[in-house]
Amino acid sequence: MATVVVGVTGGVAAFKAPIVVRECQRAGHDVYVAATRASLEFVGRSTWEGITSRPVAVEIAGEGRAEHVELARIADLIIVVPATANSLARLAAGFADDMVSLTVLASHAPVVVAPAMHSNMWLAPATQANVRTLRERGIHVIDPSSGALGSGDSGIGRLPDPEEIAHQALEVLSAYEQASHALAGRTVVVTAGGTREPIDPVRFLGNQSSGRQGLAIASAAARAGAAVRVIAANIESALLAGLPSGVQVTRVGNALQMREATVNQVADADALVMTAAVADFRPEAASQSKIKKDPTNEEAPTIRLVRNPDILAEIGHSKKRPPLVIGFAAETGTDEEILAYGADKATRKGADFICLNRVGESVGFGDVSNDIHILDANGHIVGRYVGSKDEVAAGLVGHMASFLDNLKR
Repeated sequence: MATVVVGVTGGVAAFKAPIVVRECQRAGHDVYVAATRASLEFVGRSTWEGITSRPVAVEIAGEGRAEHVELARIADLIIVVPATANSLARLAAGFADDMVSLTVLASHAPVVVAPAMHSNMWLAPATQANVRTLRERGIHVIDPSSGALGSGDSGIGRLPDPEEIAHQALEVLSAYEQASHALAGRTVVVTAGGTREPIDPVRFLGNQSSGRQGLAIASAAARAGAAVRVIAANIESALLAGLPSGVQVTRVGNALQMREATVNQVADADALVMTAAVADFRPEAASQSKIKKDPTNEEAPTIRLVRNPDILAEIGHSKKRPPLVIGFAAETGTDEEILAYGADKATRKGADFICLNRVGESVGFGDVSNDIHILDANGHIVGRYVGSKDEVAAGLVGHMASFLDNLKR
């Protein structure tokens, strides 16, 4: 039995939400209701309390405790039904001033959203942009149906049958529960972020990697039951704070520190995923004091570079390598150029797979979507994941689980 939180917002289709609650209960799940104040104009407290045999959560704080944190903690699935245009906008923007948005924001549970509104509002560019944002974050949005609307008009925007909403939502829950055990008993090491090679006490050679994709993979692996170790190179503390509890974090700065930490931590691991952008070169010697401009000399100082160790190749070809080694390669260029480089890297590095990661203005680095091709050790494309970093991470973790399972057969 799972715990389902049904969030109800203030639309006329709210009268159908009790059927969603009933369907979840009939499937054997424990159901709580969180409602906005506006929704109580359509379905009152007494109805919800009669159906669920417990108080409906409306106030942000009640009985001396933070109700939204409690609901978020116990929720295995959140269903928002109906989701008005206003609630979609608030969820997309991260607002947190009603029980529904608060619970969604505070939870790691899968979220299913069932919008219902007038056709013009559903088709409005702002609403469509909000829906895209929610989907990129991994929220499951059920498209509205076409038919008679509450306004008397007819068109798209009608809430789908509540039985179908419950069916789709419980399928999401089932898939999530299956994924939550996919890496049970495994140990996964993930490198993330970008190394910085010091030039002097205030300057360094670095890159634009934020570490978000690596942290998304670490989070997905932890949710799949793995013991996860993250080796984090120059990642913001706020991003690291979002990792699931129990994930072990080792902070490093430069490539040599990254190598030492990685070699030490993969000895007993089942998988290594190297998403970190490790500098290929470092200054031969870092200045002990800040390098200053010489007003009497127009020449720029010369910085001699030396190669950094190739951590992926070293571990990939080691006899003590983990059973699964995955590398990332961030590239720019045409599709043909990127795939050619990835194939060459796959054959040289000794990894089981290379995730070829396209980077550019709107894809790859930072809080943007991602597009990766998975190449096997022979350079052949064996998979592709496109979408938010969480969606890419979920796909890759599934790929990892299948590979490790096949090794046991």
